[in-house]
Order: sequence, then structure tokens, then C-alpha cells
Amino acid sequence: GIRLLNPTLGETVVVVGLGLIGLITAELLIANGCKVIGLDIDQKKLDIAATKGVLAFNSMSGDAVKYVMTATNGIGADGVIITASAKSDDIISQAARMSRKRGEIILVGVIGLNLSRAEFYEKELTFQVSCSYGPGRYDDNYEQKGMDYPLPFVRWTEKRNFETILQSISSKKLNVSELITQRVPLDNFMSIYGNMNDQNAIASILVYDNDAKPLTKLEVTQSKSAAGRGTIGIVGAGNFTKMTMLPLLSNANLKYIVSKGGLSAKSLATKHKIQYSSTSYQDILDDEEVDLVVITTRHDLHAKMCVQALKANKNVFIEKPLALNQEELNLILETYKAHPKSITVGFNRRFSPHIQKIKQHVPVTSHKNMVATMNAGFIPNNIWVHDMLVGGGRIIGEACHYLDLLTYISGSKIKAICMNAMGSNPAENTDNASILIQFENGDNGVINYFSNGSKAYSKERVEIHFDESSIIMDNFRETKAYGLKNFSKLSTSQDKGHKNQFDQLISKAKDGGLPLIPMDEIINTTKASFAAIESMKTGSWIHI
Repeated sequence: GIRLLNPTLGETVVVVGLGLIGLITAELLIANGCKVIGLDIDQKKLDIAATKGVLAFNSMSGDAVKYVMTATNGIGADGVIITASAKSDDIISQAARMSRKRGEIILVGVIGLNLSRAEFYEKELTFQVSCSYGPGRYDDNYEQKGMDYPLPFVRWTEKRNFETILQSISSKKLNVSELITQRVPLDNFMSIYGNMNDQNAIASILVYDNDAKPLTKLEVTQSKSAAGRGTIGIVGAGNFTKMTMLPLLSNANLKYIVSKGGLSAKSLATKHKIQYSSTSYQDILDDEEVDLVVITTRHDLHAKMCVQALKANKNVFIEKPLALNQEELNLILETYKAHPKSITVGFNRRFSPHIQKIKQHVPVTSHKNMVATMNAGFIPNNIWVHDMLVGGGRIIGEACHYLDLLTYISGSKIKAICMNAMGSNPAENTDNASILIQFENGDNGVINYFSNGSKAYSKERVEIHFDESSIIMDNFRETKAYGLKNFSKLSTSQDKGHKNQFDQLISKAKDGGLPLIPMDEIINTTKASFAAIESMKTGSWIHI
């Protein structure tokens, strides 16, 4: 917020709201050589501000606008930084009225924002909202991949701002110790997080035991895991794990759930009575009781984690895709040959009762024309799934579901593939594409993957045409046939096969046996997804 305001020596800046952020803001402004006026309704915080050289005014005791105008000899504040939280529009109106002509208002907090045109028009005021930390925030290339912005053009990035604050604390230009109102042992963290509205608290410190080893694994329940097969460790605590998978694994022997930050894993472990939550994937690999590792992380971690699990002598379930490129696939296959455990990819749609019924009524010997349409919906370009290095794009990351599904219905592997995408530069667009497929048995397939369709239309639809008969599956809710005498329509609530898939997975984890999906089909589907991207770039058929 201060960087955006860009104050100069001698300017007057009003800080509205003297909580932790406001008090730090005020002290940094004073270090910049500014005259600072602080507004709040909490006298304790105003007293702390006054000790730092702030002109502190209690807004409950009088007219704050009049106070600022008097303190600035009728000129008004050069800038106002709002670090308060309120639902009303009074604060933004007050900020406008206490500003000088052509003054600047920066919002760091959260307030009502119904602006008065007259108040801003008459003074030609500038208003800007500050994003946390500075340039680089929310940019995956910067935050996750380490691609720094060049200093001559972006002087103050997120990282360089952090460095400045640490240096200011170290040199005593920024004194935060007196802002600490409570110190709480880590084990009692809920005394802080359970009472975030404590008006007497400013800064709270969680105290760690310096002699303790780093805590990665936390026992959540006291139940003991049974020895032998069927013990599961889950890696990833995102929406798929939370909303889809865990409710279907209520009868499974779940021993671990791991997430990078730990909090989401802890919450899900408590809710679903999982014995351990952890921040370390290695905890699962080191536990000999764990037979099956379930991986639901971002796509770029799938291959690496699969290899590590195989080397640890674990069976693996990976929510699609298996790998993002041929190099990752080759590494998995090399490890699989040396450590031949079971690998299952979450191609759940083949387990849907709708697809099972289609499979029963389509003879393997019949030549089939199959058309699958995924009305997938729009995802903004800055979402990670589009990043070929992280998500693999929507064909490798999502449309692989239908490469597997048509393979299952056909009963034959994919022989060759050709993909065309929409737009002036189709090589960069995997959101709207059509994929033509040749199968080894002579079947034909088409996958239409669209993001520009209506939300009112079915999200997923499959058509199979064979022997003067047709079967239509609509959104995994209804399947009906034309030209088949013994086919009765199937109507269900939406069932994409997740339950059947996980039921069988649990059974296999306990009893062993052949994998749910033949490994050669998983490999073929994965290679076909890579070939689709290559075909789009070259404009030609690619043989698998």
C-alpha cells in the first residue's frame, strides 16, 4: 500500500484503522519522513501509535475530517491508507473529504465501496486497491517457478518487499515487539484462531519448542491400523479428495492423509477419522503397513510420486493423468518393470453403471462409430491446469478420461490420432478441440472437447452407433437405445462411476488380484493424449 502511494518527505498521510497492519503502516510511513495521522476507535491502539510519533485521534471523540483539516492547515491529507475493516461506506467518504485536491487514497483493508462521484470529482482524487505483498503475488510463474521480475523495471517485488521489512526489523527502524499482545504455545493454537475478534489482541506469537524435532506427522485418532493388505495413505487434500473421494472411502482402512500445508489434511483427518495427518509424503512411504498410496495432487507431481511409491513397494492409485510427457511416462515404466506393483489411474467413467450397461449391449465384434462430447466449460487462462508444465493442459489433464472411455467401449487400443483445435493459433488452444481416433480393431472415435458451449446443455454425452443400432448416454443420468429390442432405458442420479471405482479399489487393496484397468490400456491412453497435442502442432495423424 505504501509503495502504491509513493509518499515523499514531509507529506501528511492518514492511516485509518490502527490494528496490526495499520500500526506497522504508520511506523513505516514515519520512517519515510511522513507526518502521520492515525484514526481508530480503540484507545489502547491509539496510545501505542502515539508512542511511535503518530498524531492519534479517536474517531468516537469528534469529527475526524475536521481534525485532519486542522492538522494540515486546511490543506487536507496528501494520502490516505485505509487498513480498517467495515461494511459501511462511511470510511471511503470520510477519506475523500479529508484529502487534499488531487490526493490519493489506497485501500489495504476491506470496506464498503459505494463512492460519491461528487466527492471524488471535485478534488480529482485517485483511488487504488492494494494487492497483498506487491508485484508477483498470485503469479504462479513468479511464486511457484521462481521467475523473477527484472529489478530495473520492477523495483519492489513481493520478495524484495519481504527483504525490506526483515531488514527494517533487524535495524530497529521497524519495532514490532511492542505490538505482541500474547504468546501462545503451539499446542494451544486454537486459543488464537478460535477468537480472532479479540479486541485486546494486536499481534499473537505461536511459540515453538526449539529443542523439538520438526513436526510433520500428527496423530489424529487413537485407532490402530490392521496389519496386512488394505491400508491406505492419501496424498492431497484438495476439493476432489474432500468432496468426492473421502465420502466414498468410509469403509476403507485409511491411515494417512498428507497435504503440503498440513491444515487441510488435519481437518479432513479429524472429520473422516483418519489416524494420521502429515505434511510429509515420506511418512507414507516409510510405513510398511501402507499397501496403497492414493495420489490426488496437482498433475506435475503425479509421475514423481508414482515412482517413489513403486520404489517403496506400494500399490498406487493416481487421479488422472498418469504423466504429463513421454519422459515422465518412460520413468514410470522403467520403475514399474523393476518394482511391478499395481498402478491404477482414476479413469472412473468406465465404472459408471451407464457405461457398464453399454458395454453389455455392444458386441466386441461389431464395428463401432463412437462420438463423445465434453461440454467442459470455460476455465480462465491463468488457472494452473492450462500450464503444460503443471497441469498439462485440458487434453492431457482432462480429455484423457474419454480416450480411456472409448478404449473401454471399443475393447481395443488406440492406433492413431488426429486433433484439430479452434482459433487462429490452434497450437495454443486445447480448450476447444476435436479428436479423431482410429482403433486397432477398426473402430472409429471422435472426442469433442469444448469450453464455449452453454451451461444449460449436457456436460457429457456419448453416442455409439453399430449394426444399425444406436445408444445415447446423456450426462451419466440417462442411457437409451435405438434399434435394440432388449435394451431398457437406464435413468439414475448422476453417476460417473466414482463409487464403483473406489469400491473395487478397496477390494483390490484388501484382496489383491489383477489391476482395475489393464496397464497396457493405461499406457496407450497416456501416449494417445501426448499424440493428440503433437498432432495439433503438426497438423497430421500421429500413430501410437
